[in-house]
Amino acid sequence: MEKNQYKLCLEVLKRLEESGILRDVVLIGSWCISFYKDYFGSVQYPTAIKTRDVDFLVPIPSKAKKKVDIPNLLKDLGFIVNFKGSEGYIQLEHSDLIIEFLVPEKGRSSDKPYQLPQFGLNAQPLRFLDLLILDIIKVKIEGIEINLPHPANFALHKLIIFQRRTKEEKVSKDRNAAVEILMALIAKGEAATIKRVYNTMIPRWQKKVIKGLEEVKEKEILKIFMGI
Repeated sequence: MEKNQYKLCLEVLKRLEESGILRDVVLIGSWCISFYKDYFGSVQYPTAIKTRDVDFLVPIPSKAKKKVDIPNLLKDLGFIVNFKGSEGYIQLEHSDLIIEFLVPEKGRSSDKPYQLPQFGLNAQPLRFLDLLILDIIKVKIEGIEINLPHPANFALHKLIIFQRRTKEEKVSKDRNAAVEILMALIAKGEAATIKRVYNTMIPRWQKKVIKGLEEVKEKEILKIFMGI
């Protein structure tokens, strides 16, 4: 990532923390890869990322009690409101970063934005996001406490969604991230954690994980799930 991106991301996180919002949302997406660094400690894994997207997951029902107009909170940093797609999902766009809020899709598939009036914006519902809030870790970045999905949940989620991507660049990015983080967890002695998270998943999701690993021919990781 570029220094300007990192600095801006930290300022966004700082403002969300000071406003009382940050504790009620989970940072997901590629920024997690960089922010997992302290969790893995001496275990080596690639932390470089290349993305403008900063995604926040809002658990439903939201625990947020404070009403904060996020677009206005970040306006002076240069973020402008942009409406994505025909449904009008709100993004906060900057030349360096794009901020978006997401919620787990509930029930029958719907493209309708989920309204978050307490934040002054809406969120896009997406499938499989429930997996990311089952196990949360807290990390401190420059003194700012952030909620992240446990790396095992993050990686297994990536194994599922890379199979749904249409652009090869994103397919490769998600697939590589999943494998690298799972291998780092194994090196850290957390193979049992990976298996535990896998066992909490519904059978349909488990099949997608196995299919993803078979596609990338990662036999060492497959052994964890196949009981070899």
